[in-house]
Amino acid sequence: MRIAFVGGGTMAEAMIKCLLVKAVVTPRDIVVSDVSGARRELLSREYGVSTVADNRKAREGCDILILAIKPPHLVQVMDEVKNPPPEQMVLSIVAGAALSSLCRGLNHSSVVRAMPNMPAQIGEGMTIWTATAEVNEKQKETAQSILGALGEELYVSDEKYLDMATALSGSGPAYVFLFIEGLIDAGVHIGLPRSIAEELVIQTVLGSTQTVKKTTKHPAELRNMVTSPGGTTTDALLKLEKGTFRSLLLEAVAAAYEKAKHL
Repeated sequence: MRIAFVGGGTMAEAMIKCLLVKAVVTPRDIVVSDVSGARRELLSREYGVSTVADNRKAREGCDILILAIKPPHLVQVMDEVKNPPPEQMVLSIVAGAALSSLCRGLNHSSVVRAMPNMPAQIGEGMTIWTATAEVNEKQKETAQSILGALGEELYVSDEKYLDMATALSGSGPAYVFLFIEGLIDAGVHIGLPRSIAEELVIQTVLGSTQTVKKTTKHPAELRNMVTSPGGTTTDALLKLEKGTFRSLLLEAVAAAYEKAKHL
């Protein structure tokens, strides 16, 4: 399996690293095109992959062409790599780029659209993806193996869920980081040294997330297990509810979703 990346940015690098660590492919199976000589040199040095400056050249002879560029560059890049061989699968991680636009711009029908998130950089990401009807089962399995190297992956048959996922799991790490940051600051505010507050909060968030995943209990049930009548947690949750914490979170995700639909 030969993979060509168009774009050698942060997410492309994360994908390359995960693919190599999980032994999905070897360095000689990967070629990356990027306009930046510095990025090409870094990727070649760090991962042993081939690099080129020409997007058309990168596409030659590959089984999968991965579009890992910024949305403003998509139209130009599609014009450069359009009309790929019928057997070549194109996998796009470009935010907001619909399958219809990708197929039209590439003049190609075997297209996968995926939305990974930032934790993919350490192989702990969440990727939601879909594909056109022309992508066969073997190609879907290949896409699954590539995206699965980034962490968890979820295939959906309806493309509309990708914009929703952009708002939830795509932007989601930022919400979690803000929550962690605020919780650490709260610990410092009541007198904890910052180093201690950071350790307490990070492991608490990590452990709580793993508890939800491993016990399969509803978060509300787990929250009730922590909340003793008349206890400290009760008072804290009351403040959060008075501050419309839950409503603000809903509004934030809804705002991100509206933005995603208009990218």
